[in-house]
Amino acid sequence: MSRLPRPPLDRLIDDVYYLEGTPPYARLMLPPMPGALLIVNLGAPFRIRGGTDIETAEYADGCVVTTPTRALEFGYPLPTRSVGVHVKPWGLAPFLPMPAAELCDRPVTMEQVWGRPAVAELRDRLAASAGPHEMLTLLEDELMRRLCETAGLGLVRHTSSLIATTSGSVAIGDLSVAAGVSSTHLARRFKELIGVTPKRLARTHRFAATVLSIDPAGPIDWGHLAGGAGYFDQAHFGHEFRAFTGLTPTRYVEVRRRFLRDHPGHVLDGWPLPID
Repeated sequence: MSRLPRPPLDRLIDDVYYLEGTPPYARLMLPPMPGALLIVNLGAPFRIRGGTDIETAEYADGCVVTTPTRALEFGYPLPTRSVGVHVKPWGLAPFLPMPAAELCDRPVTMEQVWGRPAVAELRDRLAASAGPHEMLTLLEDELMRRLCETAGLGLVRHTSSLIATTSGSVAIGDLSVAAGVSSTHLARRFKELIGVTPKRLARTHRFAATVLSIDPAGPIDWGHLAGGAGYFDQAHFGHEFRAFTGLTPTRYVEVRRRFLRDHPGHVLDGWPLPID
């Protein structure tokens, strides 16, 4: 289950959610997305392989993931149980004790962000709650308690929203001019609060919008799709696809189609993807 958070968290967070049960697949791949994650784990540890890491790492208390530039591999325990938030690209900054750039493509445990005593207490309160709705309220309360003023947040939020509105097709130079700051200043603020530059965020938005427009159930004109998304040619699109996901476009569609066959009626919105 999920729900929108109460104000002012709704300016930072897309939704808070509760997850319990057995995932369709034990291992899932999360391609880069224009957003971030905060997960408080209440079950057995899960594992994540991030960026160019060769080995997976274990996360017992949960994790924090800033806007990624590479695919992440999640290994879920069966069953799994957690509460978390899907965060807007700039939304984690008011809750982090370090610049987001330090966490780019490096998922960290909740303990590394908020400290062991605070996270242990939060997990105990969540585990003792009356049910999912109370859990989500407890998590919102914790976020409200930790919410702090963040320099440059208004600039980054406004500029990021413009990038999202255009699905990443806006000229970054125009954004800095409109904001009345230098491109260097804008990039520095983005790195501090989101973890990536405006150009990289725009690239991620463009890729996400393109991939989510693919209907795996029907025929796909890859050349038309690439051109409509503003890619120079189909080869450029294919290169971008592999850089983001590690998969070719055709392999991505095969995975999506396999999921539809294995789980008829189950919605898979594009992220995440099952791993063979």
